[in-house]
Amino acid sequence: MRKLGITRKRWLLTLHLLFSAIMLGVAIVFLFLSITAANTNDEGVLQACYTMMHMLAKTTVRYSTIAALATGILLSVWTPWGLFKHYWIIAKEVLTFFFIIIGPIGMYWWTLRAVTLVSSERGHAVLDPDFIVNSGQLRIGIVLQIVSLVGLFAISVFKPWGSRKR
Repeated sequence: MRKLGITRKRWLLTLHLLFSAIMLGVAIVFLFLSITAANTNDEGVLQACYTMMHMLAKTTVRYSTIAALATGILLSVWTPWGLFKHYWIIAKEVLTFFFIIIGPIGMYWWTLRAVTLVSSERGHAVLDPDFIVNSGQLRIGIVLQIVSLVGLFAISVFKPWGSRKR
C-alpha cells in the first residue's frame, strides 16, 4: 500500500483530530443539556433539551463519528502504523466500536425516546417510569461516551503497549 507524504499525513491527522474534537464537544454539550433537563421544572426547557440532543444525535454525532472513523482508518492504512501492528491501535479500534454503539446508535434512540415521551405526556413525563429509566440510560450513555472519547485521546497521545511481535 502506498504511504502518505508528511504534508498529506499532517492534513489527514488534522482532519481526524478536528472530527474527534467535534465528537468530544458534542458529548460535553449532551452532558450539560442532560443536567439542565434533570434540574428543570419547566416542560418547555425539558422539551428543548431533549429535542436539541436528538437533533445533534441525528446530525453532528453521526457525521463526525463517520468522518473520524474514516480518517482514522486512512491514517492507519496509509502510514507505517497499520491496522493491527500496535496494541494501542487495536485498543483504539475496540474502544471505537464501543463508542459507535453508545454514540451514534445509543444517543439517537435514547434521545428519540425522550422526545417522544416528553411530547406525548405534557407535564407528566418526569413521573413516567419509562421516562425515568430512559433518562438514566441516556445519562449513563453520555458519561460512557465521554469516558471512551477521553480514553481514545489518551491512547492516541501515550501510545501504550507497544508493537505486536510477529
